[in-house]
Amino acid sequence: MSCPDPAPAALELDAVSWGDGILRPVSVKVQPGRVLGVLGPNGAGKSTLLRLVYRYHRPRTGRVLIDGADIHAMPQRHVARRVAAVLQEQPTDFSLTVAEIVALGRAPHRQGVSGLSDRDHHLVAHALDRLDLHGLSHRTMGALSGGERQRVMVARALAQEPALVVLDEPTNHLDIRHQLQVLRLVRGLGITVVASLHDLNLVHGFADDLLVLENGHPPAAGATADVLTPDLIARAFGVRAVPRGPARFDFALFDDAQMELAE
Repeated sequence: MSCPDPAPAALELDAVSWGDGILRPVSVKVQPGRVLGVLGPNGAGKSTLLRLVYRYHRPRTGRVLIDGADIHAMPQRHVARRVAAVLQEQPTDFSLTVAEIVALGRAPHRQGVSGLSDRDHHLVAHALDRLDLHGLSHRTMGALSGGERQRVMVARALAQEPALVVLDEPTNHLDIRHQLQVLRLVRGLGITVVASLHDLNLVHGFADDLLVLENGHPPAAGATADVLTPDLIARAFGVRAVPRGPARFDFALFDDAQMELAE
């Protein structure tokens, strides 16, 4: 059975803010099919911004628009069909199998208490294949490593057939092989992606565009090659970045002579 890929969504954050200064007004547009990386130190507001995109929080000001429509004017089920989220926190305390958890991605598309259709089963099997999880499909979440659980949650999002996927630190808990596998997979989906990342050396080749947050403010946004510069890294992260070839940096503290990089 062949299932056409969903059309990617256009995303616009129109002066969105949240909390008492936790996230200051942010405006950015993401064209359909592009990958937006969200960078910033801990506490900068990255997870808060992602929660606005997948409608966990309502903006204090501004609007989140998908294909020009405010997500808070849409039925919740419609948003759930269009937007998938993969979070850092992963469930471990229930006895569903990997296959059953991936099948939860089909829930927004099902009617009432109907079971999985043939198409649903096909999409679940396809997601398990893409994330190399068929060998784990009958194991429970609690029996998996952190990296395996992360791959399961990406597979669940894939089975959901979203037009936009939100990823909060998608490479957490993953070894380098699976980091690259997951990023390559997400990059190749052809859908719109918003992902917070902490490894600056993984950004190039994954994110088309970057939004940088610093204490809730957005000091920079634009194409990755234009935004990710040593000056920006110094301002946002408080470290000295030394280019080490195309799209790679070494890092050192400014205030520690012992951290000088070897030539």
